Amino acid sequence: MVSFLVKLLSEPAIVLGLVACVGLIAMKNKPSTVVTGTVKTILGFMVLSAGSTIICGALVPFSTMFTQAFGLAGIVPEDNSLVAAVQTVLGFETPLIMLFSFVINLILARITPLKYIFLTGHMMFSFAGTMAIVLDQLGIRGWTAVAIGSVVEGVSMVLFPAIAQPFVRKILKTDDVAFGFWGSSLVCLSGWVGGLTAKKDRDPEKDTWESVNVPEKLSFLKDMSVLMAIVMAVVYVVTAIAAGPTVVNELSGGSNYIIYALLQGLTFVAGVIVLLQGVRMFLGEIIPAFKGISEKLVPGARPALDIPIFYASGPVATTVGFIAAMVGGFIATTITSQMSVVVLPGVIGLYFMGAAAGVFGDKLGGKRGAVVSGLFLGFVFTMLVAVAYPLIDVARYGVKGLWFASSDAIIVSAVMKLLGMLFGIAH
Repeated sequence: MVSFLVKLLSEPAIVLGLVACVGLIAMKNKPSTVVTGTVKTILGFMVLSAGSTIICGALVPFSTMFTQAFGLAGIVPEDNSLVAAVQTVLGFETPLIMLFSFVINLILARITPLKYIFLTGHMMFSFAGTMAIVLDQLGIRGWTAVAIGSVVEGVSMVLFPAIAQPFVRKILKTDDVAFGFWGSSLVCLSGWVGGLTAKKDRDPEKDTWESVNVPEKLSFLKDMSVLMAIVMAVVYVVTAIAAGPTVVNELSGGSNYIIYALLQGLTFVAGVIVLLQGVRMFLGEIIPAFKGISEKLVPGARPALDIPIFYASGPVATTVGFIAAMVGGFIATTITSQMSVVVLPGVIGLYFMGAAAGVFGDKLGGKRGAVVSGLFLGFVFTMLVAVAYPLIDVARYGVKGLWFASSDAIIVSAVMKLLGMLFGIAH
């Protein structure tokens, strides 16, 4: 039974579908409405996930080309690959921490003022794995690790969304959803920093990347998908040229390296478009359904959802934020080359968080704010990994070239490890 529940919670589409189903039933909807809302929620999230998979698939060769182009070698921040790699060692603790942390989350949402239910499944898994790793390095294993890790993650699942909620209200103009992503604190901090650079007497309707005055001859640039396609095509092709045909041909299987890079850049954009469609689809179903849960089971609760919920609020700003985050990450990478570890730009993290930082910065500080927010996020994200890296040794599990990428989880883990060192229990 436990194994079944763990596997169930490992499938975010199913979890969200069940949430929608329970909410619709709680509101006493007709069976046809319940079935429609449940299925559309699942399909919407699967469309979102498909877009995310396409994006990640296009980012992997870009990361390789980037590394080769600039002659850098080091670690790449990537949570899910790291956590998956250590499951042969920590396969007992990780799924149980994930399961019981969700139970604790529901209890806390019910009995405390922190009315947030964390619904980003892959984030729940990565945090659980992070807890298992950190506790293992503190010499804590088995059911003791499960108990401690579940409490820490369960508390984090309501605490971090609560910290981010004031920003969510400003960006989305609603209080019905929350931010369920283990980088929310850094995205919000970046948006706040970007807001500090806002022009005096700024007009939010005019000072935004979404209303850039484009000449008639360039009016096609007003279309987010076209603008992003042009930008990403240039970024990929330039990187491919810098890496050289030999490197790129190994990735492309012999195809022309320029054409391959061009198509990968356009594939990235196609993934973004698919992702945004999925966001619109599943949010349109999950939010009304969640009101049933709020009213009946956990009064006043909000669903804490994945980071793409913000992209539709600033499609152009997402591109600006990502590019700025890449620049900030590259600057930090050059600095880490003089530190104990070189942190290569974590392209996947820089996209998802940098894009959101661009939206936050654009809403709070205008065009200048979007750029500053992206730069700040890319720089701090990369430096945080470099500074915290010596605290947690993943090489003991046979993992090379990977480290943690979720800033919130890194902060929690670093605090736990430092406390362990302070009390002499770190191994």
